[in-house]
Amino acid sequence: MNRVYCCYPGGKHKALTMSYDDGRTQDRRLVQIFNEHGIRGTFNLNSGLWDRGDRIDPAEIPTLYVGHEVACHTVTHPTIARCPLPEVAQEVISDRAWLEGKTGYPVRGLAYPNGSLTADIEKLLPACGIRYARVVGSSDSFALPENPYRWQATCHHNHNLLALGEQFLGLFKRQYLYLMYVWGHSYEFDDRDNWQLMEDFCRMIGGQEDIWYCTNIEFMDCMDDFARLQFAAENRFVYNPNARDCWISVNDEEPIRIPAGQQIAL
Repeated sequence: MNRVYCCYPGGKHKALTMSYDDGRTQDRRLVQIFNEHGIRGTFNLNSGLWDRGDRIDPAEIPTLYVGHEVACHTVTHPTIARCPLPEVAQEVISDRAWLEGKTGYPVRGLAYPNGSLTADIEKLLPACGIRYARVVGSSDSFALPENPYRWQATCHHNHNLLALGEQFLGLFKRQYLYLMYVWGHSYEFDDRDNWQLMEDFCRMIGGQEDIWYCTNIEFMDCMDDFARLQFAAENRFVYNPNARDCWISVNDEEPIRIPAGQQIAL
């Protein structure tokens, strides 16, 4: 039997994604830094807080976040573990609807406001159209998420960012898939006067041939696409029913692209 491994797009085995909350005006500078180095990520926004003076103008959303993902952070940023479930559902779905009116695409991700969640909220989210949800804290790990509705990042940017980035760059065993996931709030760079930290990180980590730079939802879609591939009993051929190409390696040889909607011999 052929041994098949899932790969990221382009046959890569490392992925980097970022996640930043609240839609503060400092997102403008952070997006510029990301774009300069080919870094991509997700910005989690509250649709009901735009009247506060430190928030991005809603008119900027369609252009500022091009190339990145816009995701939910609820309408008003409540501590949702204390709220009735119908209220939680409304906070999420109304946020989605408003953001979709600005972005023009389905908004399917969430960062829990205040890091607040319960098991019942976690069960509710798929029915609200949410595919993943990010918790707070740092795992110090490059492992893939076991539960996408309790997705913990590798680190906050103020937690060993450069050391973890150097460790990530040194990973070379292609029998594994690795993910580095960084989260935070862009206003924190002003608070600590440490924009140089993110500039140094992006300069170090950007432009690497073995890293796939993705948004949170792109990562999750990649994993879902691989799960839908239809393999023969002995992995002699595979059919890709997805609308996107998939990549695999077979018997540790060079990665193979499986075109969308096609079947190929392995």
